[in-house]
Amino acid sequence: MKKLNIMVVVASCLLLSGGEALSDPFQTQAREDYAKALKLKPNVESGKHVYRLCAVCHGPEGWGSQDGYYPEIAGQLRTVLIKQLADIRDRNRDNPTMFPFTQPRMLGGIQEIADVAAYVAKLPMDPNNGVGPGFDLDLGRQLYKDNCVKCHGKQGEGNKEDHIPQIRGQHFRYLVRQFEWIRNGRRRNADPKMVKQIRRFTSRDVRAVMDYVARLGPPPEKRAEPGWKNPDFPKYVRHGHFGVR
Repeated sequence: MKKLNIMVVVASCLLLSGGEALSDPFQTQAREDYAKALKLKPNVESGKHVYRLCAVCHGPEGWGSQDGYYPEIAGQLRTVLIKQLADIRDRNRDNPTMFPFTQPRMLGGIQEIADVAAYVAKLPMDPNNGVGPGFDLDLGRQLYKDNCVKCHGKQGEGNKEDHIPQIRGQHFRYLVRQFEWIRNGRRRNADPKMVKQIRRFTSRDVRAVMDYVARLGPPPEKRAEPGWKNPDFPKYVRHGHFGVR
């Protein structure tokens, strides 16, 4: 009798979810927080103050580091920033480095997520993002055309409605690392369709397509002027991985 009850519950879950198991509680909470943040009116001035926490790793300009450890977040789509913050905060994406900074005791509530996402989205992007060796750009271009355009757009611009990241202008090494994590199932919040699609990619394929994407560079309207420094942080000491070219 117990076995029958268990089977009934499992079958019900599959039916309700269209053939897949229902979302785990982490995913459900992240979706709820994302939806709440989108409905809030962001306060960019508040976001500037919140960003002081982010600047420790991503730099005052939001440009991250070319070694791929810290991504460029400046100019990223607001919906993407909110989605990733909610996922990390609610443990739907594993990121031990970011996790403490997303918790309420440091970041604050959902309003602060909306605020800092709006601030970061307005920052101009690094005009000299990290790129790869440039050996396989023709292969990368073809792989991108065949596999990535439908979701990420012809120029890697992403899709704000579906919170699909803008990937053009991102650092090459970060793109490679995240692509490999998605392919290997390490990014729990990755789109299952993408995971399935790129599973066949070789290491050469990954590096080729990510080098092509990185070399697309920032959109012209988001590109920072040469030598630009964030005026909101005039006394910030820039050293180490920040600004390394």
